[in-house]
Amino acid sequence: MSALVLIITSIVIFLVAYVTYGAWLSKKWGIDSNRKTPAHVFNDGVDYVPAKAPVLLGHHFASIAGAGPIVGPIAAAIFGWIPVALWIVIGSIFFGGVHDFGSLFTSIRNSGKSVGQVIEVNIGKFGKRLFAIFAWLTLLLVVAAFTNIVADTFVNVPEVATTSLCFIIIALLFGYLVYRRGVPLIIGTIFGIILLALAIWLGMEFPIVLSKGAWIGIILVYIFIASVTPVWILLQPRDYLNSYLLYVMMIGAILGLVFYRPELQLPAFTGFNINGSTLFPMLFVIVACGAISGFHSLVSSGTTAKQVDSEKDIKLIGYGGMLIEGVLATIALITAAYIGKDKLSLLLDNGGPVNVFSDGVGTFMTKIGIDFDAGKSFVALSISAFALTSLDTGTRLARFIFQEFFEDSAKEKQSIFVTNRYVATGITVVFGGWLALMGWSKVWPLFGSANQLLAALALLSLAAYLKNKKMSIKAVVIPMIFMFIVTLTALIMLVINNIAVANYLLVGLAIALFLLAIILILQSYKVLLNKNNL
Repeated sequence: MSALVLIITSIVIFLVAYVTYGAWLSKKWGIDSNRKTPAHVFNDGVDYVPAKAPVLLGHHFASIAGAGPIVGPIAAAIFGWIPVALWIVIGSIFFGGVHDFGSLFTSIRNSGKSVGQVIEVNIGKFGKRLFAIFAWLTLLLVVAAFTNIVADTFVNVPEVATTSLCFIIIALLFGYLVYRRGVPLIIGTIFGIILLALAIWLGMEFPIVLSKGAWIGIILVYIFIASVTPVWILLQPRDYLNSYLLYVMMIGAILGLVFYRPELQLPAFTGFNINGSTLFPMLFVIVACGAISGFHSLVSSGTTAKQVDSEKDIKLIGYGGMLIEGVLATIALITAAYIGKDKLSLLLDNGGPVNVFSDGVGTFMTKIGIDFDAGKSFVALSISAFALTSLDTGTRLARFIFQEFFEDSAKEKQSIFVTNRYVATGITVVFGGWLALMGWSKVWPLFGSANQLLAALALLSLAAYLKNKKMSIKAVVIPMIFMFIVTLTALIMLVINNIAVANYLLVGLAIALFLLAIILILQSYKVLLNKNNL
């Protein structure tokens, strides 16, 4: 089959879904452009700051994308390209899109609070506490893992380190000019993109070489600062400008496919059990961000919900952002499927899925006049930039969840100490840094299942909210049940496999997550079934 047919068909389906299903969800949920959003009601100049739709889409997309929609589909290609392609399309439209849209919507209707806060209002305080602990621990793992990944990248590719530091400076300048000096967004964008190109050149010419330990220290200091500073000065502008790297990369890949027109060499279907990995449930865990990801709900209800200028932007940012990620995931699948098994294995053994993707997109872009080495380096640089974006966003999200854990909506006064943003950030960075240095890799295999369990819990909170508001839950209940079945099955398999190798830390955590899910399901039972509307 032609790769061009696959990517064009996927894009057309996603566009139709956005116009039809996205509009249907907006109508069913009562999206109201005249209703004031939390960004206006609670505008504090730090976390609650209204952002124009293109800027916020850039932040949101940069935060949810990272390397996830690239690594997942390529790793899942062991089952053949048809199962992966079908799950990307179906999952993005009916699972991930609903999940992201719903998480953003319910958060905005609950003062920009996280999924945990929505659970408290609609299910109970105990459920909120359980979810908050689980989400915070999961984000600690994200902080630890991405700190190592970014530090390793800076050590192995010092050009990326220079460029990343330049990106931060450019973002500060962009934020100041647009938000404090009134420079029009289009002018600031053009200016910022020119400086981004300059930053890439500076990285190539003046790479910064430091040890991994030094980079870890610098990164931890950076994410502390990034988590407590106003979003308008760093988070919004950096993610917005970084998103252009990803847009350019995707456009270059699609144009390259138009002229290169590769045929898919990977078998359409290879089997249900490949090297001990079964298609169910592992396909739906491995693809992750390419179809649905619990991390998206934390971004949607964490940083994004506090910056939405108007409810009419929710569809574009929440639902549209997921569909764009589906396009990226399809491109990633093609980069694995157009080459034979031998070359795919070679690239995976020397750089992993990111190397497969960079090599594939670099190859496609040669057909539009871009040198292969330059194209491949640009793609690798873009992916690395998004790893840092996911890292500082994850830290801010962990801070929000930590603060909300100790907040009591029934009390007017809160503890000044534990809800202080500097204290919450400091505790998160210290524990995340400790885990980064002490062995995050021992429990990292749990992340895939934990991440998808987050998605199931976010859908559960959305269903409970809709029930309490006497709205239909038909669009939510099937994805919710399916994701619970997937994650609980994956956790059982994880426990069985790791008992055999005596990894009892991972076994204990997996059992704890399993019990957490069961408890929250039981707590939600009455809320979901005691009312008549479905």
